[in-house]
Amino acid sequence: MTRILVTNDDGIDAPGLHALARAVRDAGHDVTIAAPALQSSGSSASIMAAEDDGGIAVERRAVDGLDDVPSFAVSGGPGLIALIGARGAFGAPAEVVFSGINHGANVGRAILHSGTVGAALTAGLNGARAAAISLDVGFHPAEFHWDAAARAALSQLELLLSHGAGTVINLNVPNTPAHRGVIEASLAPFGIVQTTLGESDEHHVRLAVEDLPNTPDPGTDAAYLAEGWVTITRLDPVSHIPLESPPR
Repeated sequence: MTRILVTNDDGIDAPGLHALARAVRDAGHDVTIAAPALQSSGSSASIMAAEDDGGIAVERRAVDGLDDVPSFAVSGGPGLIALIGARGAFGAPAEVVFSGINHGANVGRAILHSGTVGAALTAGLNGARAAAISLDVGFHPAEFHWDAAARAALSQLELLLSHGAGTVINLNVPNTPAHRGVIEASLAPFGIVQTTLGESDEHHVRLAVEDLPNTPDPGTDAAYLAEGWVTITRLDPVSHIPLESPPR
């Protein structure tokens, strides 16, 4: 039995979070839910929080169908949750942090902005093994295969535990009942959507999200995901940067 913290950036009421926590519980692991009280998509690894009398507001919350799982709504983003979780805010620190299941794919270098990925990276930085899990639902899904994504996440738990503390993976799952398999992939140069400026005025700047006009580079996470694969990419929580320039 592994102690697993389940978080996300879509908020405590998100169905992907519930499906993931349910799968972890049903597999016999010790699971705790701690998720943002409000939608926190795009928060990256931010540790900003809404303070309540000088502290971070944490509310015990009942989740339908998961009454036996300790669940907390936090007035802060998923990066903050992973940080305070590593300090014992929700009981003994978790061995593994599962962040997701995100509503939409997180592929390419644009994952820099993802709160789902930010939580996993923060967990890895603080000594846990972690996975960011996302479901490629597109813009107008007819149905959501959350359980398929949860099964894909659990299938990688043994892999995570076989590697050292600080190991972080990014997992993207097609929105289908079944998939072609799991394949390791590099990050695409961009994501699968782009952010553009919408109509703006003197006082407001508006952002819009639209499909990228190009075909993903072969061999990347975006390309394999489009072909029906579950993609897995290992992420480094912190890159080593020399403090001094090498001698010439």
